Amino acid sequence: MIKQLEKFLVPLAEAIGKNKYLVSIRDGFLVTTPLLIAGSIFLLIGEFPIPAWTDWLNSVIVDQKAGLTLAAFIEKPSSATFSIMAVFAVVAIAYSFAKQLKTNAIFASVVAAMSWFLLVPYLVEGTNQIGGKEVAVNLPGIPLAWSGAKGIFVGILIAFATVHLYAWVEKKGWVIKMPAGVPPTVVESFAALIPVTIVMTAVFVLNLIFGFLGTNVFQIIFDFLQTPMVNLGGTLGASLTAFFFNGLFWFFGINGGAVVGAVYGPVLATLSLDNIEFFKTGAGTPHIINGQFQDLFAVFGGAGSTLSLIIAMLIFCKSKRITNLGKLSLIPGIFGINEPIIFGLPIVLNPVMILPFMLVPMFNILVSYTAMSIGLVPICNGVTIPWTTPPIISGFLATDWRGAVLQAILIAAGVLIYMPFIKAMDKQYLQDEVTAAEENAADDIDLDDLSFDDL
Repeated sequence: MIKQLEKFLVPLAEAIGKNKYLVSIRDGFLVTTPLLIAGSIFLLIGEFPIPAWTDWLNSVIVDQKAGLTLAAFIEKPSSATFSIMAVFAVVAIAYSFAKQLKTNAIFASVVAAMSWFLLVPYLVEGTNQIGGKEVAVNLPGIPLAWSGAKGIFVGILIAFATVHLYAWVEKKGWVIKMPAGVPPTVVESFAALIPVTIVMTAVFVLNLIFGFLGTNVFQIIFDFLQTPMVNLGGTLGASLTAFFFNGLFWFFGINGGAVVGAVYGPVLATLSLDNIEFFKTGAGTPHIINGQFQDLFAVFGGAGSTLSLIIAMLIFCKSKRITNLGKLSLIPGIFGINEPIIFGLPIVLNPVMILPFMLVPMFNILVSYTAMSIGLVPICNGVTIPWTTPPIISGFLATDWRGAVLQAILIAAGVLIYMPFIKAMDKQYLQDEVTAAEENAADDIDLDDLSFDDL
């Protein structure tokens, strides 16, 4: 059975890991991670769950003319990241994809950004005072509604399509070639002129067609692609399935987070951005399943929620191999690093540990989802918290004190689930250590036992 699964999963993981589209999405979102974390710091400062603090921020007037408070200024860094995340995503994904296609990454990423802006509807809904009444009007501008979570899927598709077209034109040799001696930057700039123009023309025609149809690319993609995928990805079943395969890949020594995250990551990121928008403005509907839910409530200490395993090793085990490994792994495990356990215990190809390794995260997801759906614990606010943040602290920052308590309960429950399995391994290791000690004792030479009569 294991060999059959290995024959199926290993090629699948390799195919996903080498897929240029999925790799570009993964690397592109990794580029945006520092921006999200930095913006989250300011968002946490502005929305820290202490009423006296938020009241004070709203009472301090910074811009007297505009009536802007200190809270409005603190909110701006988060708006400069979360509210225009689609722009960062299209640039980063296009850059990564251009490197995959071995074309000029800088020009290709800029062309992708230009195409995104060319397709976005320059229309902002607002109100104006006419005859003493507020009347709805349409104003020229870039709507932030499309530059955030709602525009990410368009950004992904635009990045792939425009970079593909740019690289194709370039490889056809349809470029302006400069004479020898011209500075390299000038050569690259003129070489990009024809590919850029062709891409711009193609995107312009596409935008014109949708304009005649009375709609735009963003609305079409959002309605027929992004919304169904996000709704599906935000379900309990999707989350459980993702972690099932995550654990299964790790069992065979494949980085399950990298494989599953390449497919599921963009959906989770979109769900998180939706939550941020909801908690900031009240617009939309919050999602229980999102990136923070997966990172902070499904696992503790890394894949398999092995922080619970490490605690069980230190409390219930007696063999030197397990207790020493537990001591070495505790501090890294608190910060979400569990390679010592994955490869040292090991988890990889260990039939004893595969069941709890897959069961504990799925148990955590079920309990957390239930607690949040019935209102015992608040839904994650979407703030990007580094995955290395220790539990309890991360739960408090993502929700409030109830999230911290839930994390503590889940870690304790994980210890109990792991306990019988690690004790079975400990019993075997103890027996191996006793056998090894007896063999070493038998091999030792005692000079008192030597006799010259035996010669």
